[in-house]
Order: sequence, then C-alpha cells, then structure tokens
Amino acid sequence: MEIKNKVAIVTGGASGLGLGTVRHLLQKGAKVVIFDLNEELAKKVTQEFGENVTYEIVNVADEESVHEAIQQTIEKFGAIHICVNCAGIAPPQKTVGKNGVMPLENFKKVVDINLIGSFNTLRLAAVEMTKNEFLTESGERGVIINTASVAAFEGQMGQAAYSASKAGIVGMTLPIARDLSANGIRINAIAPGLFRTPMAAGLDDRVIEKLESLVEFPKRLGRPEEFASLVAFMIENEYINGEVIRLDGAIRMQPR
Repeated sequence: MEIKNKVAIVTGGASGLGLGTVRHLLQKGAKVVIFDLNEELAKKVTQEFGENVTYEIVNVADEESVHEAIQQTIEKFGAIHICVNCAGIAPPQKTVGKNGVMPLENFKKVVDINLIGSFNTLRLAAVEMTKNEFLTESGERGVIINTASVAAFEGQMGQAAYSASKAGIVGMTLPIARDLSANGIRINAIAPGLFRTPMAAGLDDRVIEKLESLVEFPKRLGRPEEFASLVAFMIENEYINGEVIRLDGAIRMQPR
C-alpha cells in the first residue's frame, strides 16, 4: 500500500517509538491521528507538524474511549487505512519479591494496556477499514501493525506481566491475519529490542553502556526512526502478512 494520502492512527504516538512512527508517516505524506493520554506531548507534535496531524486523548483499554476517537478520526479525515499500536507500559515487578507477591491488579493493568488495548484499537479500526475501496489490485483495504517485544521470547526477571502481554501480541498475529484476510486487511507485528526511548533516557550512562554491550551488532540502542522505517516497509510491502519481525541487533536477553 502506498502511504501517501492515507490516514493512519498511531497509539502512543506522542513519544518514543510511536512518535518516531508519526514523524515518518507524515514525511511520507500520510495524515495521522495520535491516540495518547499525554495531551501536553500530543499537542506539541500537532503544533510542530501542522494540519496533517491531530490527536485524541484515548485510553486504549477502554472500549468507549477508542470508539469515540475512531469516529473523530473518520469525521476529520474520512477514513482509516493504517493502524499502528505503540501504546504500552513496562513496570518491572517480580512474581514474588522482597515486598511480597505481585498484586493481581498490577499484572492485569499491564495486560489491559499492552495486549487488550492493542486488540481493542485494531478491531475497531478494522471495522472502518472494511468500508474502504480497494487500494491495490489485490484488493487491499488496510494494514495493522502491533508492537511486541523481544521480551515475548526472552523475558527477564521482573517481566512476567510485560512478557505475557507481548507474547499475546505475537500469538494473536496469525489468527487475526486469517480472520481479516477476506476483508483485504493485513496485520503484522514488530518485536523491538533495546531502543532509545523516554524509558531509556532516564537510565544512567553506565547502564546504557551495559545494555549496548548485549547487542551483537551494531553496538548501540535502536533508534525510533529505525522502528518507523520497518513500519513503513510493512505497510508498503503487500506480501508481508501474519508476521512477527524482531528488530533487535541480534540481541538475546539474559535472565537479568
């Protein structure tokens, strides 16, 4: 699918990987709606890029919140062709640690935002995509891209909730691709490794150096624009469907 003149929604688009994706899609001529809870950051992005980007304050885990934002997107730009889910949290906590057992609500919160939030958004976006005219000769109507993580495969200590949520992203990719195949909608997922995002920005330089040393090559953290470049490639290459691609410099995470 050609990105130019298409309408994309990007959850978590006000910072980190989501912001990198928003920038890249705008550069390629798309119209973008940011779904985020951080209004201050979202407003800055829209002020920077002008009329082709707007934002909605959205709780991705809440059905009504996403439904309303989807409708606002349709009213603003007329359609939805691309859905990129980057919204997520990663609070570390051991199953049983020094402070006792992990509260069940902590586990549920991570799964609600990372996994259920992604499914909630993509399913409502997919409904609108089915209304699109064919965008390619093959009958493509839309593309969905979710954000998994290498933690889906090599979760570290304290990542039970996060790893479970990201493994869910991986596990639902192929079934959803099959579900939506008759509608001409593709879905893929990216499993990033260690990236320079606001989460990493708060780490000590020595911690960053240690993390970089774990990457096989290149010996550095990933850049949001590299994530965004893969998003664009997945959108533009019609034959990539039902796939989960690691973007990690060949890192394999250690237990801690």
